[in-house]
Amino acid sequence: MQTALADFIRDSHEGREADGILRSCVHCGFCLPACPTYQLLGDELDSPRGRIYLMKQLLEGAEVSASTQLHLDRCLTCRACESACPSGVKYGRLVDIGRAFAEQRIPRSPAARFRRALLRRVLPYTHRVRAALRLAGVVRPFLPQHLRARLTALKPQRSAPWPMQRHARRVVLLPGCVQPALAPEIDAAAARVLDRLGIEARPARATGCCGALSYHLAVHEEALGQMRRNVAALAAELDAGAEAVVITASACAAMVQDYGRLLERDATCAAAAARVSAATLDIGQLLEREAAALRAALADAAARAPQAARTRVAFQAPCTLQHALKAQGIVEPLLIAAGYSLTSVADGQRCCGSAGTYSILQPQLSQRLLAAKVSALESGRPELIATANIGCLTHISSATAVPVRHWVELLAQRLP
Repeated sequence: MQTALADFIRDSHEGREADGILRSCVHCGFCLPACPTYQLLGDELDSPRGRIYLMKQLLEGAEVSASTQLHLDRCLTCRACESACPSGVKYGRLVDIGRAFAEQRIPRSPAARFRRALLRRVLPYTHRVRAALRLAGVVRPFLPQHLRARLTALKPQRSAPWPMQRHARRVVLLPGCVQPALAPEIDAAAARVLDRLGIEARPARATGCCGALSYHLAVHEEALGQMRRNVAALAAELDAGAEAVVITASACAAMVQDYGRLLERDATCAAAAARVSAATLDIGQLLEREAAALRAALADAAARAPQAARTRVAFQAPCTLQHALKAQGIVEPLLIAAGYSLTSVADGQRCCGSAGTYSILQPQLSQRLLAAKVSALESGRPELIATANIGCLTHISSATAVPVRHWVELLAQRLP
């Protein structure tokens, strides 16, 4: 694709990056059938190829309107198009750049600005999430049906016990922001599984939101500040002997693995950010590396307490696990090794509609995607649904009576 970027961006770092991405697109259209919003709406402007044209116009200085912003807002940033693209177009990075410049050129309504600011002021802070959930319990009867259902799934949980055994090998778990309020038992379960493998896991100190929420809402400087805080804290943990930073939310793992690139021009922390990114693993990536030891522990546990029946589980692979981390297919063999029977899930690559704040800002599209995902997950009549990301977990829980758990919790159940 030929480009002629406008003066306001041409010589900037973002301009050079966007120019390279735009030029790599060959208009082939392989991305269209992979795009959830194109499949729903049938409008090419709601496909990756269409949005690339819109961003090209935006970055070339053409007149743009709220319609351009609407089509960019409707993108889930699921990055399924990247997995389908034969040319390797870095669409996710391009849409982050495009949205940031759209925010500068296209004014939002006061209500839209307030709603987005409120999300940034609450969700990245665990104590504020807990307070908001308590308040939401009071106003729940007065909310629309889809929000009432979502709040039913958003019940704060008490902390679960962590193993106290010390081991020569040690990792730190990044708690994040929303998950400690909604499901602290997930990290505790991961710590118990790692304990059985001779790896000590402790929560990282002085950390918080990974920055993904603000970054994908195009408030990049705010997000970079959150990243710098985490880099300083996690680099200190690595200096103290931790061999890895482990994250049980695949969306957060994808963002932290990108710190090195996002902070590469920051002279004060570029090296530390690259080191943290290189040391960061989703819990599935770590357990895949430790698969032999894990299978041995599972076999030993099964011999001591044989399971009467194989629980039927439908596994939902989050978009961040499949397309951002490129870790598709690593969880299912571990669940099978733990004695679970996996049901088939049609269109397993299709997004559930959670996508960070998407389910709040684009509720109609999100609910349509959720209905299709739940139908696919329930089609095999599972007794449990498992996933790898807290956002997907709470979103899917709001639309099904089947219990939804993080998959590492299911492993922990097999390793008493």
